[in-house]
Amino acid sequence: MSPRNPNMESSVYEGSDGWWHGRVTMGVKDDGSPDRRHRRARTEPEVRRKVRDLEKLRDKGRAPKAGRKPTVEQWMTTYLTDIASLKLKPRSLDDYWSKTRNDIVPGVGQHRLDKLAPEHLERMYRKMLDNGHAPSHVVKVHRILSRALKIAHRRRIIGENVATLVDPPSIDETEANPFTTEQAKAFLQAAAKRPTFMRWCVGVGMGFRQGETLGLRWSYVDFEAELFHPKWQLQRLTWRHGCADAHACGERLHRFEPCPPNCGTHKNYKRGCPKPCPKDCRRHATACPDRKGGGLVFTRPKTKKSTNPVPIPPPFVPYLHAHKEQQEEMRAAAGDAWQEFDALFTRSDGRPLDPRADWEEFKELLEEAGITDRRLYDGSRHTAGTILNELGVDMPTIMEILRHTQISQTRRYVKGRSHLSKDAMRRMGDHFMPASEPAPEPATETRTETADRRAARAQRRRRIR
Repeated sequence: MSPRNPNMESSVYEGSDGWWHGRVTMGVKDDGSPDRRHRRARTEPEVRRKVRDLEKLRDKGRAPKAGRKPTVEQWMTTYLTDIASLKLKPRSLDDYWSKTRNDIVPGVGQHRLDKLAPEHLERMYRKMLDNGHAPSHVVKVHRILSRALKIAHRRRIIGENVATLVDPPSIDETEANPFTTEQAKAFLQAAAKRPTFMRWCVGVGMGFRQGETLGLRWSYVDFEAELFHPKWQLQRLTWRHGCADAHACGERLHRFEPCPPNCGTHKNYKRGCPKPCPKDCRRHATACPDRKGGGLVFTRPKTKKSTNPVPIPPPFVPYLHAHKEQQEEMRAAAGDAWQEFDALFTRSDGRPLDPRADWEEFKELLEEAGITDRRLYDGSRHTAGTILNELGVDMPTIMEILRHTQISQTRRYVKGRSHLSKDAMRRMGDHFMPASEPAPEPATETRTETADRRAARAQRRRRIR
């Protein structure tokens, strides 16, 4: 082994094991001991290249911290528990955890952060696509992992975010399928027979999201100014363990073996048989006696723009008053069983409407109205934006009504209609060529006129000569 070089100089030597070794002085560790990093390679040029790369990172102050690097699984747990949880909304955090458990950890979870390579991510994405995941799902996984690696790079745990070297699969934007004006009227006509009629008026007629509609409260309805103030939204969040040992708490519910073929236990499940539990499973929080943070919860909207007030269409106001009177009758009928949540749209005991039951009612109304199946988002938010556009409302105004932060987002919500395009081009044609004026007849030329012109040209040539 070569002697240590002074003044932060690195040493390169050939070891008795046949490998070339490099030792780079990085400074001192937190405990005051020297921080010497080791690199090795089969050839001297290769190890010198590795040494130079490490020296450049050191000189720029971007060298990774000393010590063994965590695995992807360990870092994702740290990132979601201690870092992302401080910024993300509960629903988004649940989604991050879900994709980490189901996709990132099984795919690349055992790799050390500093050993993670672009090809590892590419193979994981390819496998996800082969297993039937949509490209949009893979892109979401890529963004979550890239964000976690970005934080690790910023904290000098790793020297580079390898996710930036990988191109995720391209995705085709989902084609919106809003109601036509006739379909929207048919849908609301079917909803008029139900006590939830005003819920669908707000969704279809004002473009509110499902969570915003179900989260509306009477305290934030200004009848005098005819305004809705969407300060809250209703969401179903995943339960979390409140006990000390989550693995032991769910012990009786752990299933480590996959279901047999033709499983009869889960045949009626929409998503099929559940996946086997991992060895250190910490799920099944719904059975925890000290569970917390889950179920139907009123949460704040995702962006500040989403809380902007929205004008109530004047024809809706009498129906809103009638709806409030109807709710008072429900409260009186329920008596002591009534649970007060101040919600506009409630069940018979005062509890807010369940988003799942709300979605099922939407599908029932589609069938009653004779409308082809489509997403709830298409039948409410996209429909409101499209019909406002058909009524001649400009994009900035639609953007304010839908409470988007960017007008490009509004344009994606508004779908053009072919009959409007035809009408627009008809008006364009009338502007240049009014229909009252007869179209000019095409110019024709007789044989005599052609001969006269030839004779005139010949006479001009003779004069010139």
